[in-house]
Amino acid sequence: MATINYCAFTFILFWLAHFVESAIITIPAKANANIAPLLLRAWKEACAATTPTTIVIPKGTYPMTQVLLVGPCKAAMELKIEAVLKAPPNPKDMDGKKEWLTVNYIDHFTLSGGGTLDGQGNVHVYGVKDTGFKSNRLPNNLSFNFLTNSVIRDITTLNSKLFHVNVFGGKNLTFDHFTIKAPGNSPNTDGIHIAKIIDVTVKDSKIATGDDCISIGDGLENLKITGVTCGPGHGISVGSLGRSPGEQPVKGLFVKDSKFIGTDNGVRIKTWPNSHPGIVTDIHFENIDMENVKNPIVIDQEYCPHNKCSKEKPSLVKISKVSYKNIKGTSATKEAVILACSSGVPCDGVEIGDINLTFKGGAAKSVCKNVKPMLTGKQVPAVICK
Repeated sequence: MATINYCAFTFILFWLAHFVESAIITIPAKANANIAPLLLRAWKEACAATTPTTIVIPKGTYPMTQVLLVGPCKAAMELKIEAVLKAPPNPKDMDGKKEWLTVNYIDHFTLSGGGTLDGQGNVHVYGVKDTGFKSNRLPNNLSFNFLTNSVIRDITTLNSKLFHVNVFGGKNLTFDHFTIKAPGNSPNTDGIHIAKIIDVTVKDSKIATGDDCISIGDGLENLKITGVTCGPGHGISVGSLGRSPGEQPVKGLFVKDSKFIGTDNGVRIKTWPNSHPGIVTDIHFENIDMENVKNPIVIDQEYCPHNKCSKEKPSLVKISKVSYKNIKGTSATKEAVILACSSGVPCDGVEIGDINLTFKGGAAKSVCKNVKPMLTGKQVPAVICK
C-alpha cells in the first residue's frame, strides 16, 4: 500500500488552488474585423467560470457593434480593454433602443486596461442641426446597470453619440482615473449620468464634453467626487429634478478638490418650476477652483430650457443642507453666485463659507431669492439675501 506524503500533497493542493485562482481569456482580435461576437463568446465562457476571470482585448484598433454583457456571473469578472474600439459611425447602423456597450447585473466587475471606446459621434452627429436621427434615440457609449462592488478605471470614452456613461441602480461603484473626451459643441454628451444608486465615487478623472460633466438624477445616495477636472462642459449638475411624479430623493453629494475650466456652470442644482414634489439634501462643495466659468455657483429652481414650460407655479422640490466652502477663481459673467430658490418651498440650511470669485469685466455680483444662507468666513462677491 502506497504511503501518502501529506506535506507534499498539501503543497500540491495549495499550488493548484493558486494556479486556478484566476483565469485569463485573450480575445483573438483581427484588424478591421468586428470584435463583438468574440467578446460575447468570451463573456459567456468567463461568466460561467467559478473562479475570477479576466477577458483581455489586446492592443490594436478594432470595430465593435453593440454589445450587451449580462450577469449574474459565478465569480468576479474583469474586462481589460487595451485596444481602441470604434463604434459604427452612422447611427442608422445601430439600434437606437440599445447602448453601445452595456454591462448589467454583475457583482465585483472591473473595467480596465488603458484602452479607448470611440463612439465616433463626431462623424455623423456633432455640429449637425438636423441629424436625421430624431426617430431613433442615439446610443450612449457605456451603460452600467445594477453593478455592485465594481470599479471602472484607466479607460477613455471618446466622442460618444449621446451620454458617455449612464449609471442606473446598484451599489458601491467607483470611477478611478477615468477620461472623457468630446468637443464643447457636442450635443447632449453628458460625461457620467448617475441615478438610483447608493455609494458612488468618481476620483482623479478628467471630463471634457458638450454637456454636464457629471449629472445626477433622482434616487442617488452618497456620491463622492474628488480630484476631477471638468471642462469644457456644463459643470456638475444635480438635476434637473421635479419633472416626473414619484422621483426619489437625492441625498449626499460631496464634491471636493476639483477644478472647472471654461464651463457654462460650475456646481449647480436645478429643478423645474411647476414641478412635482421632491427632495435634495446633504449637498456639499469644498475646495473648488473655477477658471473662466460662466456661473460658478448656481441653484436654479426655475430651470426651463428654451422656455418650454410654465413658471406660473413654483418648484416643489425642497433643497436643504447645502454648503459651499473655499470656492475660488474667475467667473466669465458678472453673476458669479446665483441662489434662485423656490417661493413654494424655500431653501433651508444653506451655508456659504469662504468664496472668492472675480469677474474680469468689473465687479462680480450675487443673485439671491427665497433663501437666507448662513455666512461664514469671507465672501467675494458679497452674498446679500433679504
